[in-house]
Amino acid sequence: MVLPVALGFTAAFLFAASAALQRRAVLHAADSDSEHRASTHRLPVLWLFRRLLRQRVWLAGWMTNIGGFCCQAGALHFGSVALVQPLLVTQLLFALPMASAAVRQWPPLRDWLAAMAISGGVALFLSVEGAAPMAGTPDRQRLVIAVLVAAATIATLLQIAQRQGPLLYSALVAASAGICYAMSAAMMKLTADSLLTEGIAATATDWPGYLLAVTTGAGLVLGHQAYGSGSLSAAVAIMSIVNPGVSFTLGLLVFGAVPATEPGPLAAAAAAGALLVVGVFGLAHSPAVRSETRSTATHGVYPVRGNV
Repeated sequence: MVLPVALGFTAAFLFAASAALQRRAVLHAADSDSEHRASTHRLPVLWLFRRLLRQRVWLAGWMTNIGGFCCQAGALHFGSVALVQPLLVTQLLFALPMASAAVRQWPPLRDWLAAMAISGGVALFLSVEGAAPMAGTPDRQRLVIAVLVAAATIATLLQIAQRQGPLLYSALVAASAGICYAMSAAMMKLTADSLLTEGIAATATDWPGYLLAVTTGAGLVLGHQAYGSGSLSAAVAIMSIVNPGVSFTLGLLVFGAVPATEPGPLAAAAAAGALLVVGVFGLAHSPAVRSETRSTATHGVYPVRGNV
């Protein structure tokens, strides 16, 4: 138990550190845009990506992210998914002080309690048997429909975000990134299964592998946009909630999973939902989070269109 738990917490810390470094790189790239040309785009980070690729901080963030994936793989090797997945949610607890360091203000007790409520809610949800079920053979027709629905949902969220303030804008973009990462996980499973059973040639001619690249790339862009336009801790919290939620929906509708109907799992799911509501409400009304959001919106990649 000790080794997978230690690796799981290490992975959570590295993922949080990677997000903080990537956010720092985005803010630095935005500061170098003296003419503020990026802010006129719907997703300003897209305009800045060439500058990001040349930054050591951004590359350090990616190396840190790779280290997190290696620790996660090691934790999954020595421990079960049910043990490791809830541990990874603690990245929010690591991201909170890293985000507060940007505004030189230690998180107050209220923010810690809100972050613990969100982490506890997601961990409780993931601990329920079958919470993110992706075992079995998927229905590909339903998967295509799910992809189209996900794309339409992301487009709608991004359109709504254009008319919102920095905090809600960042939250909606983070939710879109969470959807992308959940779809990416499903495509990763299909691609890995295809490689093992049908070989490289068959996998290269199948569409899930290409969609894996698209969803991963889209999640990368949207994640950077969320980090660089609002609060880091709020963005991490939204992604941590949306990702397993969408994975659960995919498991039910695409992978043929059957939801648990016993009183215990239902009570755990209800308690998880209550914790998430309390935590999100607490972070949304946190003065520290709002201060961080104002600072990021001024110096980051919050789009001007429709708001200023």
